[in-house]
Amino acid sequence: MSKSPFRYFKTSPEIIQLAVMIHVRFPLSLRNVEDLLHERGIDICHESVRTWVDRFGPILAGKIRTKRASYMRQHTQWQWHLDEVFVKINGKQHYLWRAVDHEGEILECFVTKRRDRKAALTFLKKAMKRYGNPEVAVTDRLASYRAAMKVIRNEDRQETAWWANNRAENSHLPFRRRERAMLRFRQMRSLQKFISIHSSVHNHFNHQRNIERRTRFKTLRHAALLEWRQLLAA
Repeated sequence: MSKSPFRYFKTSPEIIQLAVMIHVRFPLSLRNVEDLLHERGIDICHESVRTWVDRFGPILAGKIRTKRASYMRQHTQWQWHLDEVFVKINGKQHYLWRAVDHEGEILECFVTKRRDRKAALTFLKKAMKRYGNPEVAVTDRLASYRAAMKVIRNEDRQETAWWANNRAENSHLPFRRRERAMLRFRQMRSLQKFISIHSSVHNHFNHQRNIERRTRFKTLRHAALLEWRQLLAA
């Protein structure tokens, strides 16, 4: 039997998982999470929340990806939407690449200092190693995509029609809200780590409220919350 990852922490696992979920899922700062939990009779420090997110966030995100791996490989090879946004890290401009499927599931996120062919190629190889080769890759008109796809001989599957990439553009909105709440990021490594956690948690709790009936949405939401609580129950 594997040892519990909570064995060195005095706080109960339920509180730790709740704090991690609130901080990652919603656009709240560490001090906002501290205040919300204090209203519910849980007295913790915001630095404890930071420690828990750094320690347990990657573990929880990895378990979510493992549980969704078979589903993702079966449903994500039809059409991908690729896009990149500008991110400031200590006043310097970086680029956050993102790949989502036709249903809005976040497949891969990758932070780079440049937006050239090498960065695009690395990003595409990371996504394809995990999910295979898509039938259609929708991108903007950035030349780096075309150059990278020529290397992997995938340029015939690229589409660059106007407004076709709105799915990827909309997928950046939750991250932008998180970025404002966290007052930007200080290190490239911390951004890559957090965005990986945030993407997995977002996929887990994203049930497309706009197209699901109310009863169906409540059922899915309850099931997702129950599964979240059981992720580290071993």
